[in-house]
Amino acid sequence: MPASIPHLRSTGNCQQLIVHDVPFLMLGGEVQKSQFSSASYMKEVWPKLEAANLNTVFGSVAWEQIEPVEDSFNFEELDRIILDARQHGLHLVLLWFGSFKNALSTYTPAWVKQNPARFLRAELGASDGKNKVADALSIFGAEAVKSDAKAFAALMRHIKEIDEAHSTVVMVQVENEVGLLGDSRDRSELAQQAWSHQSQAQLISIVQQDWPSLNEQIKSNLSGLQSIDPDALRSWDDIPGDKTQIGELFMAYHFAQYVETVAKAGRHEYPLPLYTNVWQNYGDDTKDNNVPNVVAGDDKPGDYPSGGGVTNVLDIWKLFAPSLALIGPDIFLNDYEASCAAYRHRDQGLLIPEQRRDEYGARRIWPAYGTHKAIGVAPFAIDTLSLEENPFARHYALLSKVSKQVVEALAGLDRSFGFFFDELHQDGSDPSPPQYKTFGQWDLTVERAHVFGKPSAGSGMIIHTTKNEFLLVGWGFQVSWRSTDPRACFNGLLKFAEKEVAEDGELKTLRLLNGDETRSGKVAIMPSPDPDYGGFPVAITIPARTGITLVEPYALFEDELEYRN
Repeated sequence: MPASIPHLRSTGNCQQLIVHDVPFLMLGGEVQKSQFSSASYMKEVWPKLEAANLNTVFGSVAWEQIEPVEDSFNFEELDRIILDARQHGLHLVLLWFGSFKNALSTYTPAWVKQNPARFLRAELGASDGKNKVADALSIFGAEAVKSDAKAFAALMRHIKEIDEAHSTVVMVQVENEVGLLGDSRDRSELAQQAWSHQSQAQLISIVQQDWPSLNEQIKSNLSGLQSIDPDALRSWDDIPGDKTQIGELFMAYHFAQYVETVAKAGRHEYPLPLYTNVWQNYGDDTKDNNVPNVVAGDDKPGDYPSGGGVTNVLDIWKLFAPSLALIGPDIFLNDYEASCAAYRHRDQGLLIPEQRRDEYGARRIWPAYGTHKAIGVAPFAIDTLSLEENPFARHYALLSKVSKQVVEALAGLDRSFGFFFDELHQDGSDPSPPQYKTFGQWDLTVERAHVFGKPSAGSGMIIHTTKNEFLLVGWGFQVSWRSTDPRACFNGLLKFAEKEVAEDGELKTLRLLNGDETRSGKVAIMPSPDPDYGGFPVAITIPARTGITLVEPYALFEDELEYRN
């Protein structure tokens, strides 16, 4: 019986990607935007990506390349890309750069760019009262979405023809970071007509019916939507609230429908999981305070692409673009875990299509997978790092070894927990406090691994395998357990075994750990690869070996100690 095509399966409160009929933990990376335009260029890149332990590569397919002449499609380069990836044992996520890439229309074919009478341009308001023509198509013209949808359908039909039997391509992104830059809304003639004369009854009615399920941000920003009479509105000006935020709502409503039209046409041809990605608002409350905000701009719609699937309007996208399986955040300057949590809204699967490629970013994938149940992550420009420079090679090597255990845990409810500890500040202060987690009858404390010298950065995951067993994966941390039973008078470690992975994917014991590796029975230490001994004369800390251990804690209870008075 042939395997089903890649698809998402709901398990517990998340979604898992199923490839060749088994759950697939995507260990991804995105190459620079132009790389997939040349199969010859990529021939030198594939071995480096394979050596870095990726199993999935994200790369773009440009509308201008596959349809240089209207209705004449050329998939020659794409075919070679897919075949070469397959030969290297790598899966692909293809990024459709159709009408929009980073809120601009620079990847459209020349026959689209040079015909503004047919393919209308968005216009931006200006201080002199004269609109400025944008380097972006207007989503209010009929021709752009019609042609984009036709091209995307042709792409998906072709992928089915050459890849359905192989599942090299596992997901497809529809457009890239859509929205409008430079204004909160399009000011072109058709856009103005939609703003001034279009009925919003459908939008308002659906939002009101869905009000309890909306995230708190949209309910706070657009609280006036809850009580207005949809049939009484004659224009978007009639909607109460801040007009900039109403403008963003207006654009989100129309962008979601635009992308839905394109996505639906593609799914009709080949129903792979589809998603779109988001250029987040870098200036809001979720910004990463450890990163200087030098490129992000301000926090108003138009400073970031207005109408894209930011958290303010994420619900609008979920309601009006149902052909998209999920909306994925690109995480560069926003707080990583806050972004992960926000984009698990409505229990949608989490995919991080772009993120930092450095060690700071690599550490953060552990909570993405372990806590937020990510389908996958993809550091951007991963191809421009040498193998020695690439921190993801080490993290992905470990995750690939335990992928079977990880996907099993993610299918359950609250069975795993991911975390990281950043480098200490120059003044010695610690930016990463201990973390606490309760699994069943055990309270866990997770903190940096003890050393006599300078503590290192660390990251990892804990999986609650059975009632009293825990799988620890990672480096540079230690864990202690305390029973939640108030009768407990003692907590200790019954078993602490280092594991390695057998050929069948099962874990087998390599060493039994005790003594110095537990600080005399107090904690399970997962040391870093190069612990700092700090000049202490006794080397009681061992370097990390496999990064995988199985721990069984135990407790003693007052009523069990019969010898006590």
